[in-house]
Amino acid sequence: MGWSGIVVLGLAVGLAGWWFHPLRRSSRVGLSIALLAGVVAAVASKMAGNVSGLFHDGETLEWPVCTGLALIAVAVTVGLASRR
Repeated sequence: MGWSGIVVLGLAVGLAGWWFHPLRRSSRVGLSIALLAGVVAAVASKMAGNVSGLFHDGETLEWPVCTGLALIAVAVTVGLASRR
């Protein structure tokens, strides 16, 4: 998976994470911030995995690691910005 695939994955996870988050309506985080958080987390996890040797470009482990960390980043971003 190249860098364009990582960006598309981050956008898809950002959209889905923002849409399904239970605190979405009470959060001050808009869709654009959630998308940005998903893309940044996916890119950062790809770079960290390549640098640490956990996986190389295009390996099967790359998809779930990038997806999971992007989903966690979006959930934390939306959750922390919610009004309580």
